[in-house]
Amino acid sequence: MERDGAEPALRFERHRVELTGYCYRMLGSAFEAEDAVQETMVRAWKAYDRFEGRSALRSWLYRIATNVCLDMLGSGQRRARPMDLNSPSAASTPIDSGLPEATWITPALDSRVLPEGGDPAEVAALRDSVRLAFVAALQHLAPRQRVVLILREVLAWRASEVAELLGTTVASVNSALQRARATLAASGVNGGGGAEQASAGELDDEQQKLLDRYVAAFEKYDLDLLTSLLHEDAFLQMPPFSLWLRGHADIRAWFLGTGSECRGSRLVPVVANGSPAFGQYRPSGPGGRHEPWALQVVEISDGRITGLNSFLDTERLFPMFGLPDRLDP
Repeated sequence: MERDGAEPALRFERHRVELTGYCYRMLGSAFEAEDAVQETMVRAWKAYDRFEGRSALRSWLYRIATNVCLDMLGSGQRRARPMDLNSPSAASTPIDSGLPEATWITPALDSRVLPEGGDPAEVAALRDSVRLAFVAALQHLAPRQRVVLILREVLAWRASEVAELLGTTVASVNSALQRARATLAASGVNGGGGAEQASAGELDDEQQKLLDRYVAAFEKYDLDLLTSLLHEDAFLQMPPFSLWLRGHADIRAWFLGTGSECRGSRLVPVVANGSPAFGQYRPSGPGGRHEPWALQVVEISDGRITGLNSFLDTERLFPMFGLPDRLDP
C-alpha cells in the first residue's frame, strides 16, 4: 500500500479536481459532479481499511467515482443543450416556462474541473474535453461507453487499465471504444472536442480584440457592431428555456424584442468550460443597481463568435464562479 505519512483524506484530496472533471464529463452537470466526488470520498474513506494497494490509489478512486456516476446515470436520463432537443426558433417565438435543471448541460468553472500545470499539449486536450459541445456529445453515449471513451481518449489510460477498472476484457473495451467513436462522429464531434475553438487562457491578439469588441458592443447595446462579430450561423441559447436562435437576423431581432431588457447590461469576465465567459448583470435593481441575469459562455472560432450560451440559473452559478450578487451603480 502507498504510504507517505499523509492522512487518507489529504491523499484523496489531491485527486479532487481531476475526479471532478471526470465526473463532469460523465454527468454533464458541475453540481452533480461535485456531489459525485463527495460521495466518492465518503466511500473511499469507509473502504480505506480494505484497500490493499493492489492498484494505485488514483486508479482505485477512479473505480469508485465510476461506480458512483454509473449509479447516478441509472435512470437513463441524459442532459442536453436546447439545440440538441429542438429546431431553431424564430425571434418572435414566446418564451416557454423553462424545463427542469436536470434537462440541461450546465457550465463548469475551469479551476474545479481542470488540474493546473502539466504539459501544454495535455492541458489543451483536457480543456477541449470540457467544451460544452463535447460534454453534450458524450451524453449520447451509453454510460459504460462514456467511461471507456473518457478514460481512453481524454485521460489516455491503457485499454488494460480500463478493462481492470470495469471488470471486463480488453476486447470488450476496444469494442466499446469503437462504438463510442462512431456515435461521436455521427454527432459531428470528435474525441478531441470538435471544431477548434478559442481557449480562454490562450486567446491570441485578434481573438482578444474580438472579445473586447463583443464586450463593448454588448454593454453599449450596439447591435450593428455585435451582429458584425457573429458568424453567419451563430446561435444563442438560454437554458432553462428550450428556445434557441440561429443566425444574425433572429439574434438581432430577439435582442431588440424579448431580450431588450438586456440593454444597459454589464459583463464581468470569468472562465467556463475552457472558453471565455461573463457574468451578465442587468440594470434591474433599486436605483439602477445591476443584478445577475445570466452566465454567458462565448464560443469563438475562425475569427468570429459562433455561439452565445446564456445560463440563467444565476442563484447557483454565480456563487460557484465567485461572481458578486450585485453591481452597484
